[in-house]
Amino acid sequence: MRGFFGIGVEGLSKPMNAGNLFRTAHAFGGSFVFTIAATYSVKAARSDTSKTPHSLPWYLYDTPAELALPEGCQLVGIELLDDATELPSFRHPLRAAYVLGPEMGSLSPALLKRCDHVIKIPTSFCVNVGVAGAIVMYDRLITLGKFAERPLSPLGNVAGTAANPGGRQPKRKL
Repeated sequence: MRGFFGIGVEGLSKPMNAGNLFRTAHAFGGSFVFTIAATYSVKAARSDTSKTPHSLPWYLYDTPAELALPEGCQLVGIELLDDATELPSFRHPLRAAYVLGPEMGSLSPALLKRCDHVIKIPTSFCVNVGVAGAIVMYDRLITLGKFAERPLSPLGNVAGTAANPGGRQPKRKL
């Protein structure tokens, strides 16, 4: 897959949530992780069994103003706001840094002003930080990755091929 991505959190108070998010980013091929005004330590984040900050660059910032991103990298806030772009309609930048807010709050106004995009997962209410990050990273993978088109049916017919020229369902081998 072309491009790169990083993921981070602002104001997070539970290291286990950041650990889960960072471990998932490591598994999905993230290039870096970061924290802004967040409580995090590798030791306290027992959920990160891969110890991501030992394998990927980990950047710590005290304020949104300090956040420094690679040249051409777009900041994407993940927040359940009315005017945010819904994830299924969002085109991921090739070079992106995704950021999520605290467990019991939202991204700060200062950080939202820095965002090039703000996206939301179309749910009825907020989900766990690690879950939200995993959904966004998976969406990035399936939209920017080079995967075969999905079958139209469980039997494996792909778009553009004859669905079933004989008109009968083929027998399934068990």
